[in-house]
Amino acid sequence: MPKIQVSDEIIINYEVEGAGKPLIILHGLGNHSQSWKKQLEGLKEHYQVIAWDAPGYGNSSDPKEEFKQFSQFADVLKAFVDALGFKSIYLLGHSMGSAIALDFTYRYPEMVESLIIADATRGAAGQSEEDNLIKYISRINNIKTLTGEEMAKQRVKELLAPNPDPAIKAEAERIMAQVRPKGYISVSNSLYTLDQTDILPFILVPVLVICGEYDKATPVSESEIFHKLIPNSKLEIIPNTGHLCYQEDPESFNHAVIDFLKHQ
Repeated sequence: MPKIQVSDEIIINYEVEGAGKPLIILHGLGNHSQSWKKQLEGLKEHYQVIAWDAPGYGNSSDPKEEFKQFSQFADVLKAFVDALGFKSIYLLGHSMGSAIALDFTYRYPEMVESLIIADATRGAAGQSEEDNLIKYISRINNIKTLTGEEMAKQRVKELLAPNPDPAIKAEAERIMAQVRPKGYISVSNSLYTLDQTDILPFILVPVLVICGEYDKATPVSESEIFHKLIPNSKLEIIPNTGHLCYQEDPESFNHAVIDFLKHQ
């Protein structure tokens, strides 16, 4: 697991497999790079697959102060891509990772050849002001009062399709149990203020929008909004999966990625 210094305070840990065009993968709120092992293995024959640990997650360092906006994560991503020496990439973001990916693509369109957003979140834009505040307070309270294991047991069952594979559920719980306050609070702050509605029509690169059929966290109806507002986009539903569709059915997920990118 290599690491790279991207600023005075941030060291990014990442997993890498394969060779060829770089495909950089950004995880969600309760995950880190290890959740992408089926993509690292399944896509390495086609791309150089790089899954990062966001600041405050996995084996990456914590930011000195909690982030307030996803643009701060995107700033780190820019430094990460630059440090790796890439001029252009394929970019894949899941859940909150999609918000980072969209911000990055909007600001640096020349660096992104194609974009994939999976189970994407609209954050504050996708709910009422009251519901958004309740969710924010709950997230902050949970990370401050519950153990990682307790959070994982409470949350993971809501992120999977009905009757999930016990091994997939156990692995998702193992990974989520490793969340740390600096990372989790940084994402919670960013979700609370997130509204990317105005930038979506200006995302002009080819975009694949993926969603699990039974996603309860960011339902298919949310992905349909992204598809409607992003001009050059395609919508793909992964049957019989929930929010963690890439873990639940990696074969279908990987096939969708490969098929999309080979036609760009």
